[in-house]
Amino acid sequence: MKTTDELVIELADREAIRELPVRYCDCVWQNDLKTMVELFVEDGIFVIKGREREATTKGRAELRRMYEQALGEMSPRPYIHNHVVNLQSGTKATGRCYVELRSAAREMEWIGTGFYDDEYMKVGDQWKFASRRFTSIRLPTPPAQSGRKSSCVR
Repeated sequence: MKTTDELVIELADREAIRELPVRYCDCVWQNDLKTMVELFVEDGIFVIKGREREATTKGRAELRRMYEQALGEMSPRPYIHNHVVNLQSGTKATGRCYVELRSAAREMEWIGTGFYDDEYMKVGDQWKFASRRFTSIRLPTPPAQSGRKSSCVR
């Protein structure tokens, strides 16, 4: 049986991890790229997986560049649901959460859905994303960009 101290630490870790996707979405809404990339470890990874391709971005500088491009396209507004956290140790965890996407540029029109598979790492006393893998279930190419593949990132 776990001690009270062990349970309190586990609960605090779960809460800090559950807060990461929420903060991430807030950064998207606020277009706060600086804070968003700081939610990742230094060599953090973001992967977008669609039907026909997969794109990987690694490191905070590359993440910032990728987000600058992706967030401007449709002014996405993500809504996170059903976050599951699996603590693996005091410094590592995994999780999954589901996302619905709407576009502020298109009067909050629904633009897609998918899910994130995350790996978390505790750095000092803070939990961060080690990696985020976004799998799109439905992300259509916006009409204004019908000749290009969508690079929506949420």
